[in-house]
Amino acid sequence: MINFFRILMHCKRSLKSELWINLVKYQCGSFKGKVKANHKTCVTKETHLGDNVNFNGLVINGGGKVSIGDNFHSGEGCLFICQSHDYDTGDSIPYGSNYILKDIIIESNVWLGSRVIVLGGVKIGEGAIIQAGSCVVSDIPAYAIAGGHPAKVFSQRDIENYIKLKSENKFH
Repeated sequence: MINFFRILMHCKRSLKSELWINLVKYQCGSFKGKVKANHKTCVTKETHLGDNVNFNGLVINGGGKVSIGDNFHSGEGCLFICQSHDYDTGDSIPYGSNYILKDIIIESNVWLGSRVIVLGGVKIGEGAIIQAGSCVVSDIPAYAIAGGHPAKVFSQRDIENYIKLKSENKFH
């Protein structure tokens, strides 16, 4: 009976994953190759995906363009906000009825921990890792390890090992 229950639960997870994968492929503007989505993932038509992108729960809010490179991984509950209200020159207070669109660029081989928030106008460089629970409000350079509110670089990957693994096509 326990084995039957395990098989049933595995089938349920697989069906949910296939639903999220197909939804992401339908919603996005383009994708280059393999897309995986294990949890609820919502993207926009302004989202462009590389190959081997892996979502464990990500929501993109707003009309700005979002570019995600190859071999991307997100933890659960991540959020990209790519537009903001016009509060400076708007037609009312506290903000106007117009939106300011802000693009987000995520280069290849980036890993976001769970519950990371990325605000519009940000570029996260190749191979960067963002610590769980962080809020990224400014650019993060390639190979950096960053975290906090706002996210700050506190370490760096072993670049020599990173380049070796990349040249050997060793991607998760």
